[in-house]
Amino acid sequence: MQKTRILVLCTGNSARSQMGEGLFRDEGGGGYEVSSAGTKPSQVRPEAIAVMREIGIDISGNRSKSVDEFAGQAFDFVVTVCDSARDNCPVFPGATKRIHWSLEDPAAVEGPEDERLAAFRRIRDQLRERVKAFVYEQART
Repeated sequence: MQKTRILVLCTGNSARSQMGEGLFRDEGGGGYEVSSAGTKPSQVRPEAIAVMREIGIDISGNRSKSVDEFAGQAFDFVVTVCDSARDNCPVFPGATKRIHWSLEDPAAVEGPEDERLAAFRRIRDQLRERVKAFVYEQART
């Protein structure tokens, strides 16, 4: 059985897309080949690693990647998780379906650690619900 290829895109590939990648892998089991990238990659945020670890998903070995690393590759779905990535997303070959989920940037939250972690948890949970719904819908088709 061929795996569904998914690319999760964000601007920095530091938080939302990294969490999305981990969630798609976890929720999709072995049926998905998932990558994430950014239009302006930076580094994986420690808060993203921490809140994913809370739900048993380890993304500590992930690295921030440029969307350019995936140029010319075919994906079944490209999921943009921020408006900037949607607006700057390159065209991918084949029958790629584009999905856009506009999510706030938890990395933009400043303040004490507990406030930053709360923002990351909120976005993680929003992503988790969308990923679960996506996986459920794909299983029905």
